[in-house]
Amino acid sequence: MEFLQLENIHHSYFSSTQAKEVLRDISLAIREGEFVSFIGPSGCGKTTLLSIIAGLFPSTEGKVYIDGDELAAHNQSSIGYMLQQDYLFPWKTIEENVTIGLKIMERSNNSHKVTANALLQEVGLPHVGNNYPRELSGGMRQRVALARTLAVNPKILLLDEPFSALDYQSKLKLEDLVVETLKTYKKTAVLVTHDIGEAIAMSERVFLFSANPGTLHKVFEIPEALRELSPFDVRQHPTYADVFQMIWKELESLG
Repeated sequence: MEFLQLENIHHSYFSSTQAKEVLRDISLAIREGEFVSFIGPSGCGKTTLLSIIAGLFPSTEGKVYIDGDELAAHNQSSIGYMLQQDYLFPWKTIEENVTIGLKIMERSNNSHKVTANALLQEVGLPHVGNNYPRELSGGMRQRVALARTLAVNPKILLLDEPFSALDYQSKLKLEDLVVETLKTYKKTAVLVTHDIGEAIAMSERVFLFSANPGTLHKVFEIPEALRELSPFDVRQHPTYADVFQMIWKELESLG
């Protein structure tokens, strides 16, 4: 069994007058340490699927397994979630923001400062522990959000368009940082993005979904020549344009 496995996931939203089917029969498997992306047109249920994997709510049908165990309260803490916005607490210092998850989980208080400092160093922000979020740029705050997500040592990171609010230069820098950091920590990651280039640059595989209802349409293996490069360098590689065109045409065919 693969590290993260989805079996026959269906999901519908119910109102007093109707039921809307959002996801239909999604089955997929992700290897430990693998970085994959979910892409597809609006309404294909990418974020809903990510929320189900995170355990934020159960699917209408189907099951999620992590390392062979069905997703439940006891293993939900092995999942980290990084969103579009950083959601840092403005009244807390950066160090306090990074360790908030550790405090909620009531882990040993003695090592909090060491953990925070080590992670801030890792994400290129070694001297901001005593600062407040308002003193940092958007890109720096997202780096803090990454450090906060890693602080609880999750097995899986779920990334819901975490770079979409950033300027292009900050986005490219953060893509490199995230891939390098997750490889260092040997983390499994799932990225939801509308950006085909980002999916190619960061991933080992790209899952393309169709919409209304969301179904898994096709899986693309990113060539090994690209997987060995940083996201920035992937975009300069001659193979990148070919892969982009292939995925773009498939996405266009979905209407």
